[in-house]
Amino acid sequence: MRPIPFITRLRRLSRGLLGAALLTQAMLASAQTLDTRFGPVEVDDNPQRVVTLYEGALDAAVAVGATPLGAVLTRAGAGVADYIQPRVPQIALVGSARETNLEAVIALRPDLILAPPNLSEEQYRLLSAVAPTIVPAVPRYQPDSWRQESRIYARALNRAAEMEAVLAAIDTRIAALRARFESGLAADARSATLVRWMPQGAMVMSPSLFSTTLLAAAGFEVQDAGIVKPGRPHSSPLSQEKLSLIDRDWLFLATLDAEGQAALDAARQSPAFARLAVVKNDRVVTVDGQIWTSASGPLAAQALLDRLDQLATSLTP
Repeated sequence: MRPIPFITRLRRLSRGLLGAALLTQAMLASAQTLDTRFGPVEVDDNPQRVVTLYEGALDAAVAVGATPLGAVLTRAGAGVADYIQPRVPQIALVGSARETNLEAVIALRPDLILAPPNLSEEQYRLLSAVAPTIVPAVPRYQPDSWRQESRIYARALNRAAEMEAVLAAIDTRIAALRARFESGLAADARSATLVRWMPQGAMVMSPSLFSTTLLAAAGFEVQDAGIVKPGRPHSSPLSQEKLSLIDRDWLFLATLDAEGQAALDAARQSPAFARLAVVKNDRVVTVDGQIWTSASGPLAAQALLDRLDQLATSLTP
């Protein structure tokens, strides 16, 4: 007998769960309705079994005191991002950012699923048959995209007030850092570029990312040399001949592993890199690419600000 395709089995399974899911929602003692990308979604006021399918959702949930049961792998990692792993040591992995293991999600019996803003409608239909699924109707690569996402995830968890307190603390810290950088650096000495250093070449990150908007809020003038296309997170890899495009007052150099200093040492072997004024002036700052080029959310923001705090302290006479 010909085996049933995997996606067909998942669809049948999800349809079988639809009746149970609808019954469960009908029995909710207290519920709220949220506006999402795929229309209104009713969720329990006190969800207990939460699964996140997006790093920003995991970050936001943990930031307000929730403990999700499942999450997806971080980019180029074997688990969730290092900065958040200690807070969720027992979390189950239910796929990657590119592919969700629906059977693993179902096995966790979630009563709420927090999904990424770019989730496809087909995936949404499958997941929403398992549990109420929140897909934020938030445009990507806007200065406050991560805040909007964090707020809707917190509302789904019935912890909106907690999120406002978390965001207010971040804003207070940003203001303090901005004052320190404006005091320690002249206005014409704060241009900056964020680069992800890859084997195939340096990629300039968009000024509209989570990390670069925080960098700008802290007082830096983030630039991309006009080479990042609108709606894209980064440029194509740069050739050695085009490395001069990243030459600003400050260069924030990110890698997707913990070997940032090793990457910088390797980059210095390139004559084109060594010739950059920012390198000669010793203003290359190594940063964690998991946070600076892949993550978003309040906890990632605090970790990013920790690195800027170290930089600000190094500038103090």
